[in-house]
Amino acid sequence: MDHLDNKLLALLQQNARTTIQDMAEHTGASTASVQRRLKGLRDEGVIQKEVAVLDRTKLGFGITAIVSVELERDRLDQISAFKRKAREDRQVTNFYCIAGDADFLMVVVAKDMEDYERFTHRFFLADKNVRKFRTSIVVSTEKATLELPI
Repeated sequence: MDHLDNKLLALLQQNARTTIQDMAEHTGASTASVQRRLKGLRDEGVIQKEVAVLDRTKLGFGITAIVSVELERDRLDQISAFKRKAREDRQVTNFYCIAGDADFLMVVVAKDMEDYERFTHRFFLADKNVRKFRTSIVVSTEKATLELPI
């Protein structure tokens, strides 16, 4: 990867709908070069996916919760089952295995507090392997981005 690749990636991070022509004009590269480089970045997995970023509140998700989770046991099969459950649950938007006081950190969206309570009962309380979970409710979002500083 070189400086031109970084410029193209920065443009895509800001707006994935930027045309090849606009990227070529902005970077001074030919359209063929831009197409070739983007294809290579996709093929190499540098560009994993291109998605629309949606407004959670306009879609009715009034609650964003940041939840730390401790599991009861350290058995590989139970950890794998919990990871699979979190990856598959659509209310879990981010899921991290962490070092420190907890085993996992997750970001969960819910329509309202009742919806979040239903999630906790279904996801944590019904799982005998969850020792403890702690929830912090987001009061305001000051910054949320997927952009990397390239």
